Amino acid sequence: MPRTTRRGLQRQPSAAVIGSGFGGLAAAIRLQAAGFRTVVFEKRDLPGGRAYVYRQDGFTFDAGPTVITAPECLEELFALAGRNMREHVTLVPVRPFYRLFWDDGTRFDYGNDDEQTFAQIRARSPGDVQGYRDFLRYCEAVFREGYEKLGHVPFPNLWSMVRVAPQLAALASYRSVYGTVSRYIRDPRLRQALSFHSLLVGGNPLTASSIYTLIHYLERKWGVWFPMGGTGALVRSLVRLFEEMGGELRLKSEVASIPTDRGGVRGVAVRDAEPEAFDVVVSNADVVHTYGRLLRHHPAGARAARRLQRMKHGMSLFLVYFGARRRYPDIEHHNILFGPRYRELLADIFERGVLPADFSLYLHAPSYTDPSLAPPGCHAYYVLAPVPHLGKADIDWASAAPRYARQLLSCLEERLMPGLAGDLVTQRIFTPLDFSRELNAHLGSAFSLEPRLTQSAWFRVHNRDRRIPGLYFVGAGTHPGAGVPGVVNSAKATAGIILDDWRGRLAPPAP
Repeated sequence: MPRTTRRGLQRQPSAAVIGSGFGGLAAAIRLQAAGFRTVVFEKRDLPGGRAYVYRQDGFTFDAGPTVITAPECLEELFALAGRNMREHVTLVPVRPFYRLFWDDGTRFDYGNDDEQTFAQIRARSPGDVQGYRDFLRYCEAVFREGYEKLGHVPFPNLWSMVRVAPQLAALASYRSVYGTVSRYIRDPRLRQALSFHSLLVGGNPLTASSIYTLIHYLERKWGVWFPMGGTGALVRSLVRLFEEMGGELRLKSEVASIPTDRGGVRGVAVRDAEPEAFDVVVSNADVVHTYGRLLRHHPAGARAARRLQRMKHGMSLFLVYFGARRRYPDIEHHNILFGPRYRELLADIFERGVLPADFSLYLHAPSYTDPSLAPPGCHAYYVLAPVPHLGKADIDWASAAPRYARQLLSCLEERLMPGLAGDLVTQRIFTPLDFSRELNAHLGSAFSLEPRLTQSAWFRVHNRDRRIPGLYFVGAGTHPGAGVPGVVNSAKATAGIILDDWRGRLAPPAP
């Protein structure tokens, strides 16, 4: 309940947001716009969470998300403050969306140019042209139900899930992404090209619900974008917006616990500081860390942590950020390199917990779009390999990381970047152990809970905790899930619940 002054006048309610990732910043902006005094607490020295920025030897490396889709959900945040996002950050279209490579030299430019896409499919597998048209219609139907209707709507109880069950069943959401693609497409390479998208949100294409085929339509509808200055520039623009609205961001402020009483949360306690009272606490931190560490003193927190630990968590990632003295002609902004195995490689990563000797890689070349991210005559890159999380594979990353990085760079040199070893200027490595240490990610998972049907919507961590009043969640671990549109829409769902909980008790926000 909001506290009152001695004269009985209601004071402005307060909200603490733990973590400054896209989900945390989006929630903070929405709450500040609604009249809450909002403070964001960030453990690290820069905002962004997984969208951290490294600057090294004149290069700028976006640490995490690099594929920006559905800009409308970001534009909505600026509109809440009467601003136009285009006046604060410049988004440029990326075409093609991705260049896909296979180890036999085959490549495919994937985007929303229908003429080019159908021409490539026709050249490779004429019989799949009609199948792709049918697949597009299916993806659009899933997008309408899964994103437009449900993507920003919370699932507070079982009945909310039961209500949408017929629609989900009609879309055969019990099938996997890969299984659904295979119903429409026969060519093995095209099946890979149309099913890898669930990996962008931590899902195994062989087990992730077919609901995640909506990503294919979402990209075709709104395109793939890149913020000039890098993803970090987009984060900085959101921080400026939040602070200009009167919000406060505190860096190097690691939350050590969430104090509670019988009435629910009382606020937050930053490491080496006295607890600070807040009416609402929104966690953008890892869900297992929030319950198991920040609420370790609360019986409901301990129970929730044990339950979440038994659930399936998404893969981790191994990343090498590197700068080179040249541009390589075959590479586009976003590149996917498929290895000789697909189903077997996914089984190694998600089920067997094997660090594979062959790779499927994502290669990012942002300075091809924005040269300011690298020194003159140089280019910035990062390469990402999906790997098992720390609970699946017993790997000593401290010793394995340098060797694995050399293997990844050698693979790139052999397939796409001739002479890379001699062109390297700088590099840095980020491992599953770093996800665990730097981001408090349970098991070093890069995406929190794996996006299976039985871990989606109502089955996922709820946007509002049912047992601890005043505790809310945003980010990859809650509904609707990972990815920039996912976590930004989680903030919309969560802020909506908070405003419903406080309906009639909020004073109009100051202009």
